[in-house]
Order: sequence, then structure tokens, then C-alpha cells
Amino acid sequence: MGAKSWWSQTDSRLLEAALGLAVLLVGIFGVLLPALGVAGLTDPTDTREVEAETAARVPGTVTDAVAGHGMSLSGNHRVDLVFADPDLGQRLLLALPEIVGSLLLLLILALLLKMARTLCGGDVFVPMNARRLSIMGIAVLVQAVLAPILPALTTEILVSGTPLAEQIPFSATFTGDYVLLAFLILALGEVFRRGTKLRADTEGLV
Repeated sequence: MGAKSWWSQTDSRLLEAALGLAVLLVGIFGVLLPALGVAGLTDPTDTREVEAETAARVPGTVTDAVAGHGMSLSGNHRVDLVFADPDLGQRLLLALPEIVGSLLLLLILALLLKMARTLCGGDVFVPMNARRLSIMGIAVLVQAVLAPILPALTTEILVSGTPLAEQIPFSATFTGDYVLLAFLILALGEVFRRGTKLRADTEGLV
């Protein structure tokens, strides 16, 4: 008599529902609302947290009224770059890092949802899931690069040619967490790929 699986159809349905809800929320709050803000249909993003050299030279103080071209800085070590009335280009640059990050997250969640649906068939070890894991690993690796680079690049463009350009240095801090996670997912995808190939070869001998 075979051992009974601890994972039931109800568990699969709940997992699908949770992932579907996550896709919906990320789509609305991470992509749709920021895009509407860029278009001017809702309140746009008008603030970007940055590191300013002025604040670093005067620790513990508030950098206020350092303004130019409708922009101002306020805060101490980590300061807020505030736009009084951002135009279309500025709104796009302010929202771009969040939108791109959310799109990558949507891709990962959608792939996870498709993998979860294979649980209903009782077998996740299929070639398609190996490919999905590879795509997820690449998406996480791309996010590891874009997460620090996009805000830095867009901030550089936003302040270029303004009095604030000298106050805000180009700053991008990379961490190894996303890179490690990406390689773990890629390794898992390779395990899936080899496992499905081995099983296909074994079934061919029967």
C-alpha cells in the first residue's frame, strides 16, 4: 500500500488562490496605479529617497530649501528629493524603478502560479517546470542588477543640469542576496531538468 501524500487538492487550490491574489495586488499597486500616476490620472509619485552630500557634511541637521527647477531636498543622512509639480518625463522616471520591479515580480508570481497548477495533476516534476524555474532564476538575477541601478540612473537623469546635481552623487549599492537566490533557483531548475530526463529514460526502458 502506497504512502498517502500530505499535500491535498484543497492545498493546491489554496496555493493557487494565494498566488492569484498576489498577482492581482502586485498588478494593481505595483504597475497599474504607478502607471496611472505617470499619465496624470491619479496622484503621481513626487518623492525619491536619495543620499545627499550636503546632509553628509552636516550630520544630524535638516537640509531644507536646497531647491532648483521645482525640486527640493529635505532630511538628514537619507534625504527626500521632492518635486513640486513633476512633468510627464519626471513622473515616468520617478515611477520606473517600481514599475519594472513589479513587472519582474509579476513574471515570477505568474510562473509560480503555473507551477502550482501542475500540483493538481499530482506531478510537478515536468519539463515545463524546469524551464519555468530557469526563467524565474534569470528574472531574479535581472532584478538583482536593476534594483540598485535603476533608481541611481533615473535620479541622475532627474537632477542633471539642475543646482541639485552637485548635492546628489551617483550611488548604487549592490547586495548578494538576490544573486544567491537566483543561483539557487537556477540550480533547482537544473535538478528538475535532470530528474525529468532521468525519469523519461527510465520509463523508456520499461
